[in-house]
Amino acid sequence: MDNKSRDKRQETRDKRPRAGQKPGNSQRRSNQKGRPQQTNSQQGVKAERKPTVSRGAAVRAQKRTQMDAQRVANQYMPAQIDERGRANFIDDSPRLKIIGLGGMDGGGSKNMILVEYMNDAVIIDCGNDLSVDLPGINYGIADTAYLDTIQHKLRAYVITHGHLDHIGGLPHIVPKFPAPIYGSKFTIGRVEEIFGNFGLPMPEGFELQTVEMNENTHERLKIGEFYVELVRVTHSIPGSTCVVIDTPVGRILNTGDFRFDPNPLDHERTDMERLIELGNEGVLALLSESTTVERMGRTPSESTIEQSFVDIMNQAPGRIFVGVFSTNMNRIQMIVNAAVHHGRKVAIDGRSMVSTLEMAVRHGFMRIPKGTFIPIASVPGMSDDKLVVICTGSQGEPSSALQRMANGEHRHIKLKEQDTVILSSTPIPESGNDALIGQMVDDLTKNNVHVFEHRNHELDNVGPLHVSGHASRDEYAEMIHMLKPKFFIPIYGAYRVKQRHIELAIEQGIPRANCINALNGEVLALTPDKIELVGEVPSGTILVDQTGAIVSNVVVKDRVLLAEEGLVAVVLTIDRKTGNLLTSPDIISRGFIYMREQEEMMNGLRAELRRAVSQRFKRIDIDRFKIELKDHMTHYLFEQTGRSPIVIPVVNVIAGKSEKQQAAQVENKPAEPQKTPEQIAAEQQARFQAMRERLLNQDPRVD
Repeated sequence: MDNKSRDKRQETRDKRPRAGQKPGNSQRRSNQKGRPQQTNSQQGVKAERKPTVSRGAAVRAQKRTQMDAQRVANQYMPAQIDERGRANFIDDSPRLKIIGLGGMDGGGSKNMILVEYMNDAVIIDCGNDLSVDLPGINYGIADTAYLDTIQHKLRAYVITHGHLDHIGGLPHIVPKFPAPIYGSKFTIGRVEEIFGNFGLPMPEGFELQTVEMNENTHERLKIGEFYVELVRVTHSIPGSTCVVIDTPVGRILNTGDFRFDPNPLDHERTDMERLIELGNEGVLALLSESTTVERMGRTPSESTIEQSFVDIMNQAPGRIFVGVFSTNMNRIQMIVNAAVHHGRKVAIDGRSMVSTLEMAVRHGFMRIPKGTFIPIASVPGMSDDKLVVICTGSQGEPSSALQRMANGEHRHIKLKEQDTVILSSTPIPESGNDALIGQMVDDLTKNNVHVFEHRNHELDNVGPLHVSGHASRDEYAEMIHMLKPKFFIPIYGAYRVKQRHIELAIEQGIPRANCINALNGEVLALTPDKIELVGEVPSGTILVDQTGAIVSNVVVKDRVLLAEEGLVAVVLTIDRKTGNLLTSPDIISRGFIYMREQEEMMNGLRAELRRAVSQRFKRIDIDRFKIELKDHMTHYLFEQTGRSPIVIPVVNVIAGKSEKQQAAQVENKPAEPQKTPEQIAAEQQARFQAMRERLLNQDPRVD
């Protein structure tokens, strides 16, 4: 949710009266002669209540609430397709088209770029967006509505590296639009890992096809009309690459995420020589990631933090817990090396970390001395000064291993006073994780645990604990300088940051007219001499819940409304013949008010419901009656509280008799065995309670 929307909704809430209070004078109609109004109990049920707020004001307030909820949900809208015309962009001219279906905003998320020429297309990356902050939503993926129209052209998915914002959408999208997946050895291992761990079944007949490419030998594979090559770059995960695509129009290069580390732990430095060769041969268009282009200078080498772990382990008196990204194998290798140096055993915790580590060891990307690892269940039996636990949770993720330890909810580990926690990370840009990390550090500190954070490493008298996996400004400039592209397209970053990247490209000699800051869905058309925006295709976000199932935008809107305003449901049981209520209206409130503290308002609502039934039920059809009842309740509740909850009226029409008629009938039949009033009441209560459970989703609770 953006700050503007959040501030507006907060301002709206601040202006509303609290539950049980009347709106202020500006919202009231003045009473004639200044006489005070009587309550419902003073007037009696049959007396007509004089509303203090107009129905129009209640309707407008409800619309504002719904618009606020829709605005929040619209931040992650699916593609908007015009049903009156063609939903796709049609252009069969011999131009190269580059379309960002994801990754062109939001700090670089659900990264997915389509490269299309005539009858061939490849997709570079296919990620998810883990920063989505909506009720019940796990992440978002790019909407693939446009792929429906060009499915016959799709030849391959080419992946730059194995982070989820670049591969997390594959299990959802590839089964629907099958094509082989190309990448480095480690990247393909990660792809197979996420498909293996995906919670939902694959469609019948689907078979995952992967192709490992060697980024060190500069092999080129023909895919349709394209030739594809991977070039090694340094990032925070092994197997990171640039993607080079030679097309009939010219060569394009997608940098993926990168940095120029002169001394990485795995000695897999960026292949600068090959990048310079490509630049000398000629690059038509450079698509360069832009995540941290606003950071000055150069990103420090990973080797600068190695000694920091050794120093902390020298002085730590007890157990050591290190929170780190689950895919940062170089960092994990570094921590393992420091632990072995100090004679400590290592336990790994966090499902994603264990899965990735197993894959890395299996493919030879990690070197672990025999006997170093122990099961996490063995931690309580280990000597405190002989243990290091490497775990997920460096971003404060709610279900991560470190967060569960901080909350005291971990199955095997209870933190104690001499424990040390190291957070070897910084908040992911544009993710909003700062607050999550801060709360987790608070919880850790309450357990008397000493926490080392990178941002405070100088205050703690230790060396740096984290280096970014992304380049800084001088490195971004160097990439442009080496490749000397004719056209420049910043990708994988927030719009404002991409604009900074364009200014940097201009400083490196790229004409401003040859730089374009494109949005998701915008179509860039390239010829050897020209680049231009030529149209737009459907684009958006598909939301996914914890099970992997797709969640509709309409459902998200309702969830936001429920979270903001709550729900009020009423159950009316009405005699079909007489039109009378057979029992007092049942009212259920969830997330709106606590009914036991608002008894007078609930009695007033019941009186309003009785009056509505007696005046309108037999005069109009049932569907119209429900609509009027919903509007009437909305008006009444807004008048009383200044809030507009979701209102659900349930009208159950049955053949029955009122309570008075039933009692009179019992008195007039002395010959038959009489039931006591208590028995009658108990039977009625049981019958209506069962009815409520069926009508209200098996929820028998009433406040």
